Amino acid sequence: MAILLNAGVLSALIFWLQKQRQEPRIGRLLWPLLALKLVVGLLSVYRMSDDAEYFQEWSVLMTQQAWADPQAWVATLGAETFRFQGEALIFHGFSNTFFFIKLLSLLNLMTGGIAWINALYLSLFSFIGCWQLAKVVGQLFPATPPLAAPLAFLAWPSVVFWSAGITKEAVLLGSLAWLAAWVLQKGYGNRPVRWYSVVGGVVLIWLAFKMRFFFAVFLFLALAFLLLIRVLQRMKLQLSNWMQLGLLLVLFAGGAWFAGMISPVFRANKFTSQLIYSYAELEKISQDKPHLHYQNLKPTLGSIASYAPLAALNAVVRPLPGESWELKYVVSGIENLAFISLLLLSVWAVMRGRAGKLPFTVVLAFGFYCFMLAALIGLTTPNLGTLSRYRVAFLPFLVFLLLQNDYVARWLQVPRWLR
Repeated sequence: MAILLNAGVLSALIFWLQKQRQEPRIGRLLWPLLALKLVVGLLSVYRMSDDAEYFQEWSVLMTQQAWADPQAWVATLGAETFRFQGEALIFHGFSNTFFFIKLLSLLNLMTGGIAWINALYLSLFSFIGCWQLAKVVGQLFPATPPLAAPLAFLAWPSVVFWSAGITKEAVLLGSLAWLAAWVLQKGYGNRPVRWYSVVGGVVLIWLAFKMRFFFAVFLFLALAFLLLIRVLQRMKLQLSNWMQLGLLLVLFAGGAWFAGMISPVFRANKFTSQLIYSYAELEKISQDKPHLHYQNLKPTLGSIASYAPLAALNAVVRPLPGESWELKYVVSGIENLAFISLLLLSVWAVMRGRAGKLPFTVVLAFGFYCFMLAALIGLTTPNLGTLSRYRVAFLPFLVFLLLQNDYVARWLQVPRWLR
């Protein structure tokens, strides 16, 4: 069965790669970017993290249950507990860890539970999702810099590092980017909506939500706003930039209220108390390392809102160079220095009216998602090592926006060998 499944996937992959190679703007980047992703994925197995080993070991045991007792395994896929051969895992709802182990147990049916093959497939999924977004952006917005999306989603160092191999981020970023590509295609493209395309969109929504629902809901809201604006624009309604911003804020307030009515998890008191708890617990174990600290943070919406801008800034620029001489902090600090330069240049470009050619609606939708997620991560994740991994969910979207201004676009002219 594994041979048949792998043969089917590889046949479809070869066909897909041949088609992508013909993309006029970024087709020649396909092989080097794919090789980069897969090599990083393989290297991650050479020195597996504790989390990756944990996911792999439990998924192999769950796959053994699938062969020994298929009915029990199917029941496990829909449950929050796993028991087999005297071992047990118990979770309590919305556990992305258990969901990821379940996904790996399915993947193991095809890979035989071999870690490096799992890493390749997960890296490939992440790559395809990000490639789809880079391709769609180039097709729909030809006036934007051709290399902006590939650089942001497929070549930015920390993005490649954290979204390759046996990591939750590989599935999360792949599904988020692919879903964004799907919505942009429906909103700005002219292709008819097919039933299988809708099914694919639903699967991506499900994957993103199950991997990190608090991250995914902000992108869902941003993409829903984008589709709504496109519908109104096709109805010939003229919406100024300020009107679009106002509508987005109304949707956000309405969405927060509606989510709170559906589940207590999203209610203000539950959200603020859980946020403070997460912040306090991680700060305790980060005292001997560089970390974020908010002196008077309280479990109220007012206090959280007042710290949100600082938290968002911290999430994208920390650690700063020199905060620690440990290798991972030094590397992250160098990357953040490049990011700060891009941020300052983008602010200057906006002030000079040289923001770029990306539609304002797309900028607003992606910008809202990046700010909200950066603020959430900056407030709940004081540990800078964990923060650098979590921010992969929004960082490529933000880098993509920062590469749009006319000054950067001049540097990102397509080289001759890509023309």
